[in-house]
Amino acid sequence: MSLQIGIVGLPNVGKSTLFNALTLAGAATAPYPFTTIEPNVGVAAVPDPRLDALAALVKPEKVTPATVEFVDIAGLVKGAHQGAGLGNQFLGHIRNVDAIVLVLRAFQDADVPAADEQIDPLRDLETLDLELILADLATTQRRIEKVQGQAKAHPRDFAEQLQWLAGLAAHLNAGQPAGAYLASGQHSDWLQDFSLLTAKPRLYVINVAEDALPDGGSLAAGVQARARREGVPCLILCAACEAELATWQADEAAAYRADLGLAEPGLHQLIRASYRLLDLITFFTITGGKETRAWTLKAGSTAYTAAGLIHSDIQRGFIRAEVVPQPALVAAGGMAGARAAGHVRLEGRDYIVQDGDVIHFRFSV
Repeated sequence: MSLQIGIVGLPNVGKSTLFNALTLAGAATAPYPFTTIEPNVGVAAVPDPRLDALAALVKPEKVTPATVEFVDIAGLVKGAHQGAGLGNQFLGHIRNVDAIVLVLRAFQDADVPAADEQIDPLRDLETLDLELILADLATTQRRIEKVQGQAKAHPRDFAEQLQWLAGLAAHLNAGQPAGAYLASGQHSDWLQDFSLLTAKPRLYVINVAEDALPDGGSLAAGVQARARREGVPCLILCAACEAELATWQADEAAAYRADLGLAEPGLHQLIRASYRLLDLITFFTITGGKETRAWTLKAGSTAYTAAGLIHSDIQRGFIRAEVVPQPALVAAGGMAGARAAGHVRLEGRDYIVQDGDVIHFRFSV
């Protein structure tokens, strides 16, 4: 699935360093603003011990993980909604992604100048929110003008929509993100081609110094408290440390992380959290023992949709799906054992795929 997570923040907060660590894509980094002008795009594999267990059981020729696509977007500055920095261009890049990781600086480094003299991640988050809200307000006002033009000939047909848009504008003017206003899910037809930045799912990453791991220290506390109030996922990591450790041998990196009090790479937590942010699940196939593969699917999708991810011919000729939960398959030692134990179910095209399902599709050609 071509869903993207945008990495967003002020200049010099560690966005590109984090991107490099996530994707090993080698995006340029430097301690001055606007190192990133065009967005860098990279793909990160989703760490999943369930796939590892299936691969150990099947011993396939190829193992293919699920992936998340990340976009490293240049730093926003105050006044971005009015074009400050390269704001309009950057805001456009944010508009194209499906969810946002907001990277907030909570580390001191004399060699990397901060947006303001004092390091304050909560203030920086408020700056980012303000710019995104003002950009959404400008978008809403343009939409109001467009609908007003359409309403001239048939004012009654557009009265309700204009009232709804006026309410949205007032909501944004009060400094509130669009997501809360749109939460009811009503009038989805009015939201076509109306990509509001503050309606996108979001996740906070607090980029701390290595000596502040694992809890983040005092600089991180304000953002953590706000995240709890909002119900927004919030992770603490050291991007520079993660980027360095991503190049080490796995056992050496694990030992170093253990000394820092970290049970696993912060990148793994971020990738999985980003995956969940997009409301994605994973199902698996073990095609003839040749490939064990994790597939990305939107939660709530059917077996028929899942079949189409693999091949249009499988979807077109769909007969039924053989489904077994991954834990049951592994415990039974394979498909034969799972069948003998009664764990394999036959499901139709309308079956809602569950996270962790191992599926074999029967189809006609």
